[in-house]
Amino acid sequence: MVKTASTMLALGTAAPEFELQDVVSGKTVSLADFSDRQALLLMFICQHCPFVKHVQNELASIGQDYDQQPLGIVAISANDVANYPQDAPEKLKQMAQELNFNFPVCYDESQEVSKVYTAACTPDFFLFDADAKLAYRGQLDDSRPSTNIPVTGKDLRQAIDALLQGKTVDFEQKPSIGCNIKWKPGNEPKYFG
Repeated sequence: MVKTASTMLALGTAAPEFELQDVVSGKTVSLADFSDRQALLLMFICQHCPFVKHVQNELASIGQDYDQQPLGIVAISANDVANYPQDAPEKLKQMAQELNFNFPVCYDESQEVSKVYTAACTPDFFLFDADAKLAYRGQLDDSRPSTNIPVTGKDLRQAIDALLQGKTVDFEQKPSIGCNIKWKPGNEPKYFG
């Protein structure tokens, strides 16, 4: 495990197009599916990372708590399953079902979607506004597996609430910290390492 921080993509960046298969339903999920939403949260996660395991119940809670709000949520995993079979689509499906995720969990086999979003770690969060412009990228909250700080989702929830209230995210954004995305050998992006 390499402890890695978010790339902190420039705020205002337009959400790149994507089209990935949901590992639970088998349906194709795309950016266009969320064009009617006031905000879209993309979460880069995986099944095995201790940083994700530390916050996975909060990720499920966010899905439940905002279920009736105009927020779209998609989780994406891009880890190389040849070297990390515990992150294979069937394992992601099991994770999503056990945690009762009510949002799509997609597998980015080519790792190209993760690259265009400059995802670097798991978890890594990207929150886009109604115009599909990046409004927040950063941590869920201050909790980490090695701290005694409770997982609350404070930072991400504050950003989501601001967008849903038609406001801007106007607080300091701290990078997310987690395991690096497990890139396929030779497929590492320039921003990695």
